[in-house]
Amino acid sequence: MTASLGALLPFLLPGLVMIVAGMVLLGLRGAIRDIVILAAPLAVLALIWGLPDGAAGGIHWLGYELVPFRSDALSRLFGTIFSLMAFAGGLFALRQERLAEVPVAFMYAGSAIGVVFAGDLITVFVFWEVMAVCSTVVIWMAGAGARGAGQRYIVMHLFGGVVLMAGIAGHIADTGSIAFGPMLADTPAHWLILAGFLLNAGSWPVSAWLPDAYPKASWSGTVFLSAFTTKTAVFVLLRGFPGEEVLIWVGMVMVFYGIIYAILENDMRRILAYSIVNQIGFILVAIGIGSEMALNGAAAHAFIHIIYKGLLLMAAGSVMYVAGRTKCTELGGLFRTMPLTTACAIVGALAMSAMPLTSGFVTKSMISDSAKLDGMAVVWFLLMAASAALPIMAGIKFPWFVFFQKDSGLRPPDPPWTMRLAMILMAILCIGIGVFPAPLYAMLPFPVDFVPYTTSHVVSQLLLLLFAGLAFFLMLRWLRPTDTITLDVDWLWRRLGPSVVVRMDRQSAGGAMMNRGQRAATRALQAVYRHHGPTGVLARSWPTGSMAFWAVLMLSAYLVFYYL
Repeated sequence: MTASLGALLPFLLPGLVMIVAGMVLLGLRGAIRDIVILAAPLAVLALIWGLPDGAAGGIHWLGYELVPFRSDALSRLFGTIFSLMAFAGGLFALRQERLAEVPVAFMYAGSAIGVVFAGDLITVFVFWEVMAVCSTVVIWMAGAGARGAGQRYIVMHLFGGVVLMAGIAGHIADTGSIAFGPMLADTPAHWLILAGFLLNAGSWPVSAWLPDAYPKASWSGTVFLSAFTTKTAVFVLLRGFPGEEVLIWVGMVMVFYGIIYAILENDMRRILAYSIVNQIGFILVAIGIGSEMALNGAAAHAFIHIIYKGLLLMAAGSVMYVAGRTKCTELGGLFRTMPLTTACAIVGALAMSAMPLTSGFVTKSMISDSAKLDGMAVVWFLLMAASAALPIMAGIKFPWFVFFQKDSGLRPPDPPWTMRLAMILMAILCIGIGVFPAPLYAMLPFPVDFVPYTTSHVVSQLLLLLFAGLAFFLMLRWLRPTDTITLDVDWLWRRLGPSVVVRMDRQSAGGAMMNRGQRAATRALQAVYRHHGPTGVLARSWPTGSMAFWAVLMLSAYLVFYYL
């Protein structure tokens, strides 16, 4: 990298440019604001592709040289999709009345871009924490109803930040280096770093923060939230722990956890939030496999997952915007008056279900094939079983219960043109990448020697989808959503914790502890009195003959054990 570029780099960091754009937007109104919302992500995208590969440092901190910028194929891939998602999300949110939401969302996107171009662990951590704060503010922008979910979200992510910082400090103490590159989970420090990354990925048993918080954001805020936090975690796992076998089984648990809870869920945005956990599980399995094909599949699937999940959440946000409802039990029959939203939702659902000629097909088959080629028969079988269940979870359930099934009597129109245009853009990408995957394959970190459209791939996937469709409609009576919220591990802080607080509130903690202490002291004194009181065993007078007998018996036992 040239010296002049190195001097300009602090002003050209893609993440910082996006963050500054968000700050500027806080003071803008009217048409100029809309122009900046649309232009800033495109400018960042041009900057990402204009800067050369390589690393640039020059910032000295406590004896270490920070590397705030390092560009390669992997970082450029994630930087590209983050910029595109910021553009599409900004377009979708142009009608958002809370004017501070998009600026904060851009700062959130900028911090995620900052992570993917960071060349050292300290820079990663700084942007990581900015990302946690900005995403929390995006949740809180929805109003008072999102306050509790935002508090739980920030507590969880600050805890994850503490774990990550402890791991980074241990890594620096062990190696003397702050460079961010591949590592093994072979020391306590590296396990802490891995745990901090996995928490942001929504891994079980701390997955509950994701379906708890994301659906509480506004109709546009959830679109931004779906794109950055979990995918940034995918990036750092790809960068830091490729081939770490534990990720296979962590990911597999996430795959089936997301399927089960999405089937049980009633709120359409919670269904899609659980499907995020499921899809991140597929990606973690690929990272754990660790071959070049698997890592390519993980990176490519993260890329297209942002697109189709953003499209699905735009469709759900559009329904929320025009109908004011989010529960499947209150929706249905919307295809009559929302044809464009319905069509876009179906495209997103087909992409998530890996239908041939959609983007999901050209990446998910890469993951399953990598397991087969590496001889992981059990992993391959479980992935195929999950692929058969996935359409039941959200690929069919979401569009069927929201846009079809019963007639709810609601007749809302399609949303405003800016929201429709954003959905059309994402739908075009879902189909375009599925039909022409070569441009995506060219951006992947390793050379691609994979052909998705083979007879075996297409036929096997169509059979899986046919099975899923038949299973859904045969089990429709049992799959109908009910007006409930299903809790999992979050029961600990949403039910058990509040009940303990309520009980302690009824009886002051100090008084309760004093009563318990008095009762314990009373029991102890009674025990002492029973043994040492006037009638206690230890206070009685023993006959001399009995004492002599026990003394002889104990001495004899001692002699026997001594000479053995």
